[in-house]
Amino acid sequence: MDSETFEELLGIVAPLIAKQNTCMRDAITPNMRLSSTLRYLATGEKFEDLKFLTVISPRSLGVIVIETCEAIISCLSNAIKVPQSEIEWKAIADGFEEIWNFPNCLGAIDGKHIAIKRPPNSGALYYNYKKFYSIVLMATVNANYEFIVADVGTNGRVSDGGVIKNTEFGKAIYNKTLPLPGPSQLPKSDKVLPYVFVADNAFQMQGHLIKPYPGTNLTNTQRIFNYRLSRARRIVENVFGILVSRFGVLQTTIQLAPEKAQIIVLACCYLHNFLRKKKSYSFSHLIDQEDENSGSIAQGAWRRESHLNVLESAHLRNSSNKAKEIRNNFAEYFINEGAVSWQQKYLR
Repeated sequence: MDSETFEELLGIVAPLIAKQNTCMRDAITPNMRLSSTLRYLATGEKFEDLKFLTVISPRSLGVIVIETCEAIISCLSNAIKVPQSEIEWKAIADGFEEIWNFPNCLGAIDGKHIAIKRPPNSGALYYNYKKFYSIVLMATVNANYEFIVADVGTNGRVSDGGVIKNTEFGKAIYNKTLPLPGPSQLPKSDKVLPYVFVADNAFQMQGHLIKPYPGTNLTNTQRIFNYRLSRARRIVENVFGILVSRFGVLQTTIQLAPEKAQIIVLACCYLHNFLRKKKSYSFSHLIDQEDENSGSIAQGAWRRESHLNVLESAHLRNSSNKAKEIRNNFAEYFINEGAVSWQQKYLR
């Protein structure tokens, strides 16, 4: 974050974090409150360590960070916004078609475990199968590496595939209550298919949510489909990678109660979308890069880190016959009218 962006953000949140001076002492300024919070989010340093740089007591820092994060979420509330109309959803689909050659795609979905300290008297409630305590960040992103949904707080013990059904957005997908556009004709084709979200095998495939073909003994058509879906779905993995690389607090075990950790993580998500539009927030070296000539993928720098705990599939999940039919139709499209010139090179 450059100084210009910091001043812009300070101007936005200052009214909510400014405190009155008292006869006993001067209040900590909004500038110091925001800069201390941003340093905590960027480094993940303990409050005990931050006190030497900020000259603020650890106890006060604990209050300031949470209050400032709440202010960031409130003031940047429009930075993450679920589309409210068919037109807004179609704009997202246009992005996936233009950038990632996947028509009728409304977003990429995935989740990440955020490590937290064991809450008192919680038993195994937050203890996940990866053998640490966590809450889950469930996200849906657009083609431009931006969150359109960020839900945080489901306890880590919930099975990875079941997390999405604990979120309001996930319930809306499976219950078909989102204002999604109706089926439309694919480019250069007479196929009419519904709009879908793309996910991996941790999720149950139904209607508006599709995932790769499982297994290794796949036909060429199925392998092509998995590659094309992977190109679109990798966006959400890369967003997590950017988030963890930029916000060091997510590389640590957050030493706060789950409710406060939830505020911390949400603030990071809102800041990511806010900063995404700023030139100083560069991350091209962090994300996966694809060579269309050779079909090879140069993995982003974030993949070399060991602290990105994305959701995994523990077992195969039943899919509806309708969802399988939709996936098959997309697969046929991707080897015919919707083929791209380099997809066979990728499979060699």
